[in-house]
Amino acid sequence: MFGFFTWRWVLTLGFDHMFSSPIFLGTSALLGASLMACTYTTQIPLVKVARRWSFLHSARAIRMRDCSDTLTNASLQDLGVILMGAGYEVFLNGPALYAFKGLAGRIAPIGVHLALLLVMSGGTISATASFKGSVNVPQGLNFVIGDVLKPMGFLSTPLKAFNTEIHVNSFDMDYYASGEVSQYHSDVSLYDLNGEEVMRKIISVNHPLRYDGVTIYQTDWSISALQIMKDGEGPFNLAMAPLKINGDKKLFGTFLPIGDVESPNVNGISMIARDLQSIILYDKEGKFVGVRRPNSKLPIEIDGTKIEIVDAIGTTGLDLKTDPGVPVVYAGFGALMLTTCISYLSHDQIWALQDGTAVVVGGKTNRAKAEFQNAINRLLDQVPEIEESSPSKESGDPSS
Repeated sequence: MFGFFTWRWVLTLGFDHMFSSPIFLGTSALLGASLMACTYTTQIPLVKVARRWSFLHSARAIRMRDCSDTLTNASLQDLGVILMGAGYEVFLNGPALYAFKGLAGRIAPIGVHLALLLVMSGGTISATASFKGSVNVPQGLNFVIGDVLKPMGFLSTPLKAFNTEIHVNSFDMDYYASGEVSQYHSDVSLYDLNGEEVMRKIISVNHPLRYDGVTIYQTDWSISALQIMKDGEGPFNLAMAPLKINGDKKLFGTFLPIGDVESPNVNGISMIARDLQSIILYDKEGKFVGVRRPNSKLPIEIDGTKIEIVDAIGTTGLDLKTDPGVPVVYAGFGALMLTTCISYLSHDQIWALQDGTAVVVGGKTNRAKAEFQNAINRLLDQVPEIEESSPSKESGDPSS
């Protein structure tokens, strides 16, 4: 690429394992430092200011808020009662009033930053402290977890479960009515160092096994061998090999030599299978002879040789991993969703001042400013008007 950017650069910069490369981890560390600096220098001071009782003793200062109004012949105490009924925290200081609600909307951005840091920390743990591996195991065989898993980073530490032995008891497949494979599953047992079974479970695609920090996924399958009877003798195991075909279909084949096996032009019977349901047989000239199901106990004679398909032995493909960062990432994303929703709550502030018989009211909000204006107008409409005292009547007796 570009004449100089070759595969050596990819390996040197660690781009073949991007999420555990020093460049990615270093960039993540810089982003984390930026988030912490923003939280400390901006978000925390904003919360401290929002929590402070901020009284205004000047009608001019109140009228400079985002929205303001003047109530003639009104009482500051009546306004306070109305605001308390609307969910505001109300504070009085002589002729001045301060009220607020939605403080969580101010605090939530700090939670968003902390949640992002949690997600990044979990991702870093996953990239530097996890193990991964995959294995194909024929039915009836076993393996040790520690022999399969390979460390993914410099913090990867083996677990006690690595000494556990896994035995594949059986491998089976489910099929659609059309004959296509719909699901495949493995019956596996876990044994400790003393040979005692500590767990047994049938795993399938999207239904993994979890044991002591290790997760085992069902991811693939194949056919390892055919078990046959030849002229009443056996059983014999014939190894199956995958055949290359176009598309993503699976096909496996094996060969049973007939006659002199030392001959350079040895002939024999070919057997092909696309799954564990049926085996297609061809004679030594490559002509189709018939189809047999495993365990059908129906022999077929080909070129003078009687063949019976006893069983098709499946191979399960398993992916194993340990990822201590997953709980941290899940917790971070959960906190991120929660705090993001909370951050959309409006932080509303209202100031008021008793100026003679009038009350000057002003307010501001950090979100939904048009709705805040309408809400304030509805609240002010509820404040009762104080009637002025009637002038004193002239003294005298009208009946005199």
